[in-house]
Amino acid sequence: MAIQIDVVIMAAGKGTRMKSTLPKVLHRLGGRALLGHVLDCAAQLSARQAVVVTGHGAIEVEAACAAMASRSGYFDLNFARQDPQLGTGHAVQQAVPLLLDDGVTLVLSGDVPLTQAATLTSLLDQCDGQRLALLTLSMLDPAGYGRIVRAQAHVSDPLRSGSEASAQVRAIVEHKDATPAQRQITEIYSGIMAVPTRLLRSWLARLDNKNAQSEYYLTDIVKFAVADGVAVVAHQILDAAQVAGVNSPVQLAELERVYQGRLATAFMEQGVRLADPARFDVRGTLSCGRDVEIDVNCVFEGTVTLGDGVRISANCVIANCTIAAGAMIHPFTHIDGEKLGVQVGEGALVGPFARLRPGAQLGAEVHIGNFVEVKNSTLAKGAKANHLAYLGDATVGERVNYGAGSITANYDGANKHRTVIEADVHIGSNCVLVAPVTIGAGGTVGGGSTITKSTPQGALSVARGRQVSLPNWKRPAKQPKS
Repeated sequence: MAIQIDVVIMAAGKGTRMKSTLPKVLHRLGGRALLGHVLDCAAQLSARQAVVVTGHGAIEVEAACAAMASRSGYFDLNFARQDPQLGTGHAVQQAVPLLLDDGVTLVLSGDVPLTQAATLTSLLDQCDGQRLALLTLSMLDPAGYGRIVRAQAHVSDPLRSGSEASAQVRAIVEHKDATPAQRQITEIYSGIMAVPTRLLRSWLARLDNKNAQSEYYLTDIVKFAVADGVAVVAHQILDAAQVAGVNSPVQLAELERVYQGRLATAFMEQGVRLADPARFDVRGTLSCGRDVEIDVNCVFEGTVTLGDGVRISANCVIANCTIAAGAMIHPFTHIDGEKLGVQVGEGALVGPFARLRPGAQLGAEVHIGNFVEVKNSTLAKGAKANHLAYLGDATVGERVNYGAGSITANYDGANKHRTVIEADVHIGSNCVLVAPVTIGAGGTVGGGSTITKSTPQGALSVARGRQVSLPNWKRPAKQPKS
């Protein structure tokens, strides 16, 4: 039978160096809260439960966490409060009543977002329900981190020999408590461990706060394991970003670039052409077909799907949208489908400087040009709105040509109404279509018209005042100042 995994996520810290009223674990990386990344990882591990230890901003963190977990997947979510906050050992002590002795406890940090599930799976394999397994890393500058003290004392080197690396772990010494010799050790504890819960429970009961910070260190359980004859193993990785925590806006920005750089590399390996991987941001989920091209400074948010041969020009922001094969999105286009989504059909042309809002559905070969806004409207194959126009709550038929400066007046101050423009209609420039109204198939609306009644098929409809010219008319002139 597979060993049950209970994840404990430490998320109680205040995050003073963030200089923000927002709890640190709710700051965003890649469009998601730091804590959301950790919960997603727990879901990938098929964890039985996640226990989030909260403290600072607990109500806000717990509410956000519950929403994130409902999207992440299939485990029970529980909370434990740490108040006051007396160290990492004290934090895990608060979670102990929620843990079952038949499982393994995996301790993670809510501000360490880039740990990979494969890495944690290897750590859990090392634990195997019998051992205390630590995730470690060698660093050229280990200042501030707890040091891994092994049975064979040595001045550590990042390229240690195999015998040194395999020496038995005897203790973790926090930086402030380390001797000068111990501070020369470069192998550090990442803050992540896997431990049989039945053993963790007894070791946590033996913790004290007799140290430089007067805190209850979780790392002290290593010496208890050694004393009890339980093997302590270290799973050492080379990728520092996987265990990098966020303590300041500077560190958050640095980790954001690491995250985006890795996504960019993964997309390029799939065949996506990125004009500049350093100027590419995904803040959600992006799926790409074959031969997709993305220019610089594009941001993708929510859930975005790009079909084969789609081209995204520079400086576009695209969120919650599906763009079909062969479509071209010109520069400075803003698409945000929010909950309703946006659909862009095959071979459609959108932009530059276009805006597609929730519910916009563009058929194949539709053209939406510069400074055109579309909201909750369907445009059938070949329809065009090329300049300076608004289509809101409209149904537009095939091959419609919608003139520059024209709008659908869809809101009467209390309710939204729909405009229907049937196939092959031509709407002249600077027209107002006052909904609810239907423009019959094949009809033409003369420029400058305000249409308040439905029009028959094939008709020319003109609704504007008769032009009047007054000869020799004099404009009013300003009177000279006295």
